[in-house]
Order: sequence, then C-alpha cells, then structure tokens
Amino acid sequence: MTDELVHLDVAAGVATITLDSPANRNALSAQVRRELLAHLGTAIADDGVRVVVLTHTGRVFCSGMDLKESRGAGAQNQGINEFPAILERIWASPTPVLARVAGPARAGGVGLVAACDIAVAAQNATFAFSEVRIGVVPAVISVTVLPRLLPRAAHELFLTGETFDATRAAQIGLINTAVPAAALDAEVHRYTEALRMGAPGALAATKEMLRRERPAAMADQLAEMQELSARFFAGEEGQEGMRAFAEKRAPSWAR
Repeated sequence: MTDELVHLDVAAGVATITLDSPANRNALSAQVRRELLAHLGTAIADDGVRVVVLTHTGRVFCSGMDLKESRGAGAQNQGINEFPAILERIWASPTPVLARVAGPARAGGVGLVAACDIAVAAQNATFAFSEVRIGVVPAVISVTVLPRLLPRAAHELFLTGETFDATRAAQIGLINTAVPAAALDAEVHRYTEALRMGAPGALAATKEMLRRERPAAMADQLAEMQELSARFFAGEEGQEGMRAFAEKRAPSWAR
C-alpha cells in the first residue's frame, strides 16, 4: 500500500490538511492532488469543522506541479485537468480556509495560497511565479492570484518570474501577514480562534457575498445586500447572536 502524502486531522473544530511529500518539495504529484482534493471534500462536508488549515511538512510549502510527471504529458494531462478543481474547492468552500506557509511556495503552490481566505507566512518564506522561466504560462493560478494582487505587481512578478519575500507578499495582497518563524503557529491560532467566533451560516454567506459579481447599478446592489442582511437578522443565527449579546454570554457556536 502506498503511504499517504496528504493527511487530514480534525480537533476542536479545526481541520488541518498537511502536505507531507517533502522528498519532492511537496510538489503537486498525481497522488498529492488526488488526496488533497479528497481531504478538502471531507473537511468541508463535516458540519463540526469550523476552519480548515492548509499546512505542510518539510522546508517547502509547495513547489507547484510535479515536473517529473508533467514532462512528456499532452495538453490534456491529468494535472492540468485536476488542479482547477482543487483551487475551486478551496475558493468556494463555505468553511473558511487558512494557509500556513512556513517555507517557499512556487507556481501552483502560490495558487493554493491565493485560493485560501487567509494566508499567514513566516518571514523567511519566499514566493515566485516561475512558470515563464520554464516556458509555460501561469494561467490556471491566475484565477485565484489576480483577485488578490495589485495590478502592477502582478505584471512584474508574472512576467519576470522573480522571487519575492513574505514581507512583499503581504504588501501586494498575496498573504495577510508575515511573521517571524517562531511566531507562525501563534498567528495561525489567533486567526483560527477569531474565525471560530463567527456563526457558520453567516461565515458561509459572507464568503459567498465576497465572491459575488456586483451589479452595475448601485441601487440594484443595495437592494440585493439589504435582502441578504434582513434574512440573517431574522434568521436563527442572527437571533441567537443578539440574544447572546444582550445576555452577555457567548453565542452557541462559540462555546
């Protein structure tokens, strides 16, 4: 039996998905892609999971597609077809997904980071869109990366393939924060605890709202948002949250 290369652990409402293929720098091999997609599905479908954390073993977060497998593959190879499903599952997850990046991320690995709702990196982590330097295009990852990045930075970094550090990654919007390596786990814990304070239904609806394409007319947008707001004010979570506030206690989902 082949050893698992991606692990799923659930504790206290947090599902931790760990890339554990350090021998190939956590590259997105067929096995890693298959297991990552399956574990994401399991975690997201679990009503007891409030936050998903994507992390890794070894020095490298993820080096992108497994180039050994990709050499000689045609345009319809499995990796190109499978990877979009992984990015979409993270991006569209009703459960918040947080990336814990303790080492370098390259190409598809940066796409994973960008797909997550929140990304925290150690200051010594580095990033690069290295695709053009091997004669390919960062096409699939652009779907998750471009909504995060400042346009000037996107042009520069996609076209040059240059490596940049976590501090700059935070400045251009790729990650939320860069912290000393020793403080990484504490920062991840701070975010997971903050996310656990949100009501699950409200978090899911807020994520959907953030992804939604806005109507061209402001009046239409305001009407749409008014309906969403009213529905949650009158809903079970909204009513419980207001009762908890009045009674000076934690709401049911935060206990």
